[in-house]
Amino acid sequence: MFISKFAQLGARAMKGLTKAAPLACSPRTSHFFLARNHNLWPLRHEPFSTTAADNAQVEGNEEKQKISVTFVDKDGEEQNIKVPVGMSMLEAAHENDIELEGACEGSLACSTCHVIVMDTEYYNKLEDPTDEENDMLDLAFGLTETSRLGCQVIAKPELDGIRLALPAATRNFAVDGFKPKPH
Repeated sequence: MFISKFAQLGARAMKGLTKAAPLACSPRTSHFFLARNHNLWPLRHEPFSTTAADNAQVEGNEEKQKISVTFVDKDGEEQNIKVPVGMSMLEAAHENDIELEGACEGSLACSTCHVIVMDTEYYNKLEDPTDEENDMLDLAFGLTETSRLGCQVIAKPELDGIRLALPAATRNFAVDGFKPKPH
């Protein structure tokens, strides 16, 4: 008996949903349909194009969204690279074959991507280091007042022209002379 009453209730509910217009339903179901349609509305009006002109415009914007960064190695040799806004200096170094180790792959678990910001003006434009970053920096070789972890320095337009020095050594448990390959 209970099962048949339950089945009748379900059948009535389904009938009400299928035959009535969304706004003519009970207040609860009409709210559901309005909320669902309201969430989908922006998707229906988004322009979509795959033309070459649009792709060229996007590529042009990407070029404008890069900053100039200079890495100075332990021998004083400079390497100037273009870094996309939003990329960490560790990632940028790996993409450009700059010897910045990053043993933990940017998970904030080591100090091997230690860099030194050469100009205090640029250092002051960076967000303050977190407690976790400061803990890792305490383990870094050659710590200075403007030391940061490369994985935590994220490219942004106001950092265009920043110069980063690579310390003479890192503290890592790898065998001496080991040069890790970027991932």
